Amino acid sequence: METGFGQVDAEYDFLRVRRRAVLSRLATWLRREPDDVSEILPFDEVVAALGRTGERRLGLRVIDLDSIVGSVDRTGDFDRRFRPRNQRTRERWERLARAQRRGETIPPIDVYRVGGLHFVRDGHHRVSVAHALGLRSIEARVTEVTTRIAPDGLVHRGDLITKDLRRVFLERVPLTGAALDSIEVRDPWSYAELSETVEAWGFRLMQHENRFLDRATVSRRWWAEEFMPVVRMLRQADLIGDRTDAEAFLQLACHRYRLMRTHRWDDEVVARLQADRGR
Repeated sequence: METGFGQVDAEYDFLRVRRRAVLSRLATWLRREPDDVSEILPFDEVVAALGRTGERRLGLRVIDLDSIVGSVDRTGDFDRRFRPRNQRTRERWERLARAQRRGETIPPIDVYRVGGLHFVRDGHHRVSVAHALGLRSIEARVTEVTTRIAPDGLVHRGDLITKDLRRVFLERVPLTGAALDSIEVRDPWSYAELSETVEAWGFRLMQHENRFLDRATVSRRWWAEEFMPVVRMLRQADLIGDRTDAEAFLQLACHRYRLMRTHRWDDEVVARLQADRGR
């Protein structure tokens, strides 16, 4: 509803988005969803989890409002849709809403870009007002931040645990290309277990060859000489199930050692695992 009076309409806009923010939090509670589904992603935590490697200025760009998912320092003042969470922002918010309705030029916001996601450095109120007025894009001065791990699949704050543990895994097991793509686990803590498995395998390999091997070499050889042959063997024996290759490898490797106290993989070991699974 619009009255044609800028002050009144701006006040109504603010109250409307505040009401939606409250209703959204209530709906989240009723659905028993995690608390972080409506939270803005914190930039510092995101880049720490992904592993910051550099940055470059891209200049002025037009970006989609829906791609703005986080903030550098205002995560408590707005929800995920940049609706105000308190009354502290009201005066400035309504002033910007009036200016926007009058067609005044609004300065570009400043954002960091990580992959396809944007994090606000300056301009939180402008983003909030743009959402409230139904805009789909906004002008922004963009600084692109590069990271070791891509932000793909990063939706909620809880997802940072997975990204952080995968980043640490890649520091310990620096795989690349197809080898890296083949390592996926749904429980983030499995990355720590898998790291230990690879390092233990590398230690035994160095003892066997009586020479030092760096992490990159151990990782490449583990994937080619241990992981892939075992995965092929497990597939042939129908021992993968609904797990990822890495999950099946890790679970059955641990089970194999508990069952047989061995690190080898051969037909006898696979047959024993099949028999034990059928019990």
